[in-house]
Amino acid sequence: MKVKRIMANTATEDLDKAEAFYGGLLGLERLMDHGWFRTYGSDERMRVQVSFGAEGGSGAEVPDLSIEVDDLEAALARFEEANVPIEYGPVSEPWGVRRFYVRDPFGKLINILQHE
Repeated sequence: MKVKRIMANTATEDLDKAEAFYGGLLGLERLMDHGWFRTYGSDERMRVQVSFGAEGGSGAEVPDLSIEVDDLEAALARFEEANVPIEYGPVSEPWGVRRFYVRDPFGKLINILQHE
């Protein structure tokens, strides 16, 4: 058996909040819409990964989800412009990433990062 994909699922009664955050702020494409369940993504090829930690590094909380972007400063500007509070960072970490944390509309802690 080979794992082909891992998907994160979040329960919500307000799918429009997901559209605004993941579609609008992060620019993900709506790949599937059943009316009651939506999936967002991109054409990027990614490795299958699942992570576990006692902390998020540098004493930060373990994030619920990590999203790698190609331009951290542009992502940061989008979140600041939308008045989404930055909970950690932006900071360059000693293991070679620059990142910041925000919460999505469902309370999930999101690590937005770029490899340096």
